[in-house]
Amino acid sequence: MTAVEEPRTALPFYMKGNYAPVQDEIEAYDLPVVGRLPPELNGRFFRNGANPPDGVTPSHWFDGDGMLHGIRLRDGKAEWYRNRWVRTKLLAGEERFDPTTFEFDLRAGRANTHVLRHAGRIYALEEGSFPNEISPDLDTLGPTDFGGAVTTPVTAHPHVCAETGEMHFFGYGLVSEPSVTYYVADASGQVIHAQPIVTPTPVMMHDFAISRNHAIFLDLPVVFDLDVAMSGAGMPFCWRPDNGSRVGLVDRRKIANGAPVETRWFDIDSCYVFHIVNAWEEDDGDVVVLDAGRHPSMWDASPDAFEPCYLWRWRFDLRTGSVTEQQLDDVEHAFPRIDDRRAGLANRYSWAVMGRPGEPAITDAATGVVKYDVTDGSSTFHDFGAGRSTSEPVFVPAAADVGEDDGWVLSFVYDKADRTSQFVVLDAADMSADPVATIDIPQRVPHGFHGSWFGDE
Repeated sequence: MTAVEEPRTALPFYMKGNYAPVQDEIEAYDLPVVGRLPPELNGRFFRNGANPPDGVTPSHWFDGDGMLHGIRLRDGKAEWYRNRWVRTKLLAGEERFDPTTFEFDLRAGRANTHVLRHAGRIYALEEGSFPNEISPDLDTLGPTDFGGAVTTPVTAHPHVCAETGEMHFFGYGLVSEPSVTYYVADASGQVIHAQPIVTPTPVMMHDFAISRNHAIFLDLPVVFDLDVAMSGAGMPFCWRPDNGSRVGLVDRRKIANGAPVETRWFDIDSCYVFHIVNAWEEDDGDVVVLDAGRHPSMWDASPDAFEPCYLWRWRFDLRTGSVTEQQLDDVEHAFPRIDDRRAGLANRYSWAVMGRPGEPAITDAATGVVKYDVTDGSSTFHDFGAGRSTSEPVFVPAAADVGEDDGWVLSFVYDKADRTSQFVVLDAADMSADPVATIDIPQRVPHGFHGSWFGDE
């Protein structure tokens, strides 16, 4: 491996420590396992993140070129690890934006934020472009617009309904109307619905949610700044609290033949949300519940400043139009995940990255994984130890019909002392236990964004 040397001049956090990029694409086979890999773990774990080539500092953490890290598990063995840049048009040196026509090439993006599978296809995603399809061996197959059915960028956070198998997603635009377009693809991958969601101002809508009967959109005050975008001076979004904060609900039951469905908006206290935990319904469907990581503001002082994130709950009463807001935890967290079999349905457990008390979650101080139990309000923290930090946890059930925490939590863990990484398997039901298995990775895996487990089909 060729290590990225850290010069003495000041660097942003995303170019230092285990956020710094790696510059080699490698592959290794028959990786040594400490402990015992569960034989049920047959599949691939892919993780995406920003990794600018040649160590060149991008204008923002979110602007690095996408790199996928993958590990293949089968029959209790770690068959291979490999990492690959997503071969995007931007990586090849092409431009995304034409300043003379104000047009974006939606086939040119970083593909650096998430990776997921739907209808047998794997997509590398970032919210400024079309997805790039990826092979099971991490080869880039190219951008897709779903057969011409998608005409906007695609969010990095689609959600697949646990009951219907539909993939719900959206795209937001910055220089043309409508600002947001909501899409639904059926279980076979065909787009069956597209409709505008009107927001007064172009905003950064990073994530959204689905419940059994609703799609839930976040119109929050991180607002597009055209002047910054035109100047190329950095992240073209800024904190504008006067934009207001509101949540919009679209009734999924009314979707038919592609006809638009009215969005019902609820005002909430000023905040920003990057990541949803889940949403579901109570009181015979009259109350929609949303759990998410809430930031009191975002990028108010600097585009590199990520304000603390805490677990909050909103309850939207469809009968009265009222909203209640409740903080569920007072320790910072990041990158929350649930058992995907509960997407849109009430969940008991979720997992997230967390630091020790008083330490932030989005730095090398993110020393472990927290498991929340929202039924009894408890939480359990698995601490990977001093000098060790981790990235987003992903839950994998032991079988299709087991309980919500009957399975494993997967994550990459970094050891600062020797600048190495491991792939770690935790018992999801007993987060206080030692890891079930650890696998040494022959290359440092930088802290990235989001990943997924793809079981063998």
